[in-house]
Amino acid sequence: MPLLPPTPTLIAHLAAIVGPGHALTTSADQAAYLTEWRGLYTGRTLLVLRPGSTAEVSAILSACHEARVGVVPQGGNTGLVGGQIPFETGREIVVSLARLNRIRHVDPHGRHMTAEAGVTLASVQAEADRHGQFFPLSLASEGTCQIGGNLATNAGGLNVLAYGNAREQVSGLEVVLADGRVWDGLRALKKDNTGYDLRDLFIGSEGTLGIITAAVLKLRPRPAERYSAFLAVADLDAALAVFKRAEAKAGSRLTAFEFLSAFALRVVLAHVAGTRAPFGASYPWYLLLEVSAPEADGSGASLLEELLTALADDGLILKAVLPQTEAGRAAVWRLREELSDAQRHEGGSIKHDVSVPVEQIAEFIRRADSLVEQICPGARPCAFGHFGDGNIHYNVTQPAGMEKAAYLALWGMMNEAIHTLIAEMGGSISAEHGIGRLKRAELARFRSKVELDLMRALKAALDPRGILNPGKVIDVGADGPQPPSI
Repeated sequence: MPLLPPTPTLIAHLAAIVGPGHALTTSADQAAYLTEWRGLYTGRTLLVLRPGSTAEVSAILSACHEARVGVVPQGGNTGLVGGQIPFETGREIVVSLARLNRIRHVDPHGRHMTAEAGVTLASVQAEADRHGQFFPLSLASEGTCQIGGNLATNAGGLNVLAYGNAREQVSGLEVVLADGRVWDGLRALKKDNTGYDLRDLFIGSEGTLGIITAAVLKLRPRPAERYSAFLAVADLDAALAVFKRAEAKAGSRLTAFEFLSAFALRVVLAHVAGTRAPFGASYPWYLLLEVSAPEADGSGASLLEELLTALADDGLILKAVLPQTEAGRAAVWRLREELSDAQRHEGGSIKHDVSVPVEQIAEFIRRADSLVEQICPGARPCAFGHFGDGNIHYNVTQPAGMEKAAYLALWGMMNEAIHTLIAEMGGSISAEHGIGRLKRAELARFRSKVELDLMRALKAALDPRGILNPGKVIDVGADGPQPPSI
C-alpha cells in the first residue's frame, strides 16, 4: 500500500501530542523548515511538529505508522543534499527535533556526555569545555546544526584526520523506530560486543531507519595548546609532500590539514567582511594545518617551527604564516571556514562532495578541471577541503557573465562526469554530506546490486511501511520497501 496524506483527524491528533503552539500549519510559521539553505529544494507540508520529548516523538511515529503517513525528521536544516526537506507534494509531515535540546548528563571522569538530538554542536562543544573536556566534531555550521542531524548524516568536518567522523564520537544512542517503539541504547561502555552493533545502523542512515533522539557522546582530553600555520605551495604534489612530512613529524599531534585553491581564497577575501590576505602575493594553492599538544609547555610551537623550517629549506613551501595569538589563529581558520557560504556571491555553484585516496588528490583535480572545461568553458573550479582524509569539496562556479539558470542546467551532466571519474579512481561520490534526495539516483548507479539489496533489506526490516524520510537515500518504490532476496 502506498503512503497516504495526513487526514484532518490525524493532524488534530498529532497537534494534541505536541500542543497547539508546536504544531505549525501556516506558511509563515513553516517557512524556515521547508527550504534547503542553498535554495535547491523547497518542499510543502500540512504540518510541522516540534515535539519536546522522546515520548512525544514515539507517539507521533506510532500514529503515522498506523496511518501510513510519511515523516521527514529535521535537525538544524543545515544539510546539503535535501535529506531534511519534504517533497513538493505536501503529503509528508515534518518533525523538527529542535526542542529536544537538553544535555542530560556529563561525566568528565568517564569522559562522556548524554545530549538530546536538538542540542547544537556548538553547545555540545561549550559544555565539554566547561567540564575541562573536548568534543572534537567541528563544522562551519556548528552554531546551528544539531547533534542528532550530525549523527544521522555521519558528519565529518575539520578534525576527522585526528578524531574520525561523527560515528567515532558516539558510544550509544536512543532511537525511536518507525512504529513508535524506543530503543534505549544509551550506553557509555567502551567495550560492548553483545550481538549486532545496532548503533551503527542508525548513524549515517539520514533518518530513514529511525529517529535519533539522544546520544552518549565521547569526550576527549582537551588540548592544552593548539598551533596553526597557513602555507602557500606551488601545486598539490607539493601539498602531498608537505602532508607526509607533517604526518611523520607530528604523528597524532597533527589534528587538521586543510587545503584551498587560489580562487577559493579570492572568493572569501572578496565577500567576507573583516578577512585579510595572509600574504602580499597570490599563490596557486594554500594549506592550513594544526598541531595540538597535551601540555602547555610550548612543545607544539617548537614542533611546528621545526617542521616549517625544514619544509622551507627543501623548497616545499613558498610562504608561511604562523599566528602567535588566538585571534591570529582564528583569523586564518576563518579563511577556510567561511568558504561554503562565500561561494554563493559568485553566482551558480555546482557541488561535488567527493573523496579519493590522499595520494590521488592532485591527479583527481587535474583530470576534473579538464572535464569541467570541456563541459562548460570558462567555469571556475573552487576546490577546497580536508586534504588529510582525502575529502575534496570540488565545487565549480559559473563562468563570469553566464546566466545562472543556464549554468545550473548543467548540474546533471557535470555531476555525471565528475562522479564517473571518482568511480574510476576508486573514490566516493559522497564523502561527508550524505545521499539525501540529491544523490539518490547516483547511489543506485555507483553501488553494487549486493550493496543496494542489503540497504533495501535493512529498510524493509526496520521501516516496513516506508514512512521514515520516504524518497531519501534508497529508492524503495511506491508500495514501500520490499525485502530483496539476498
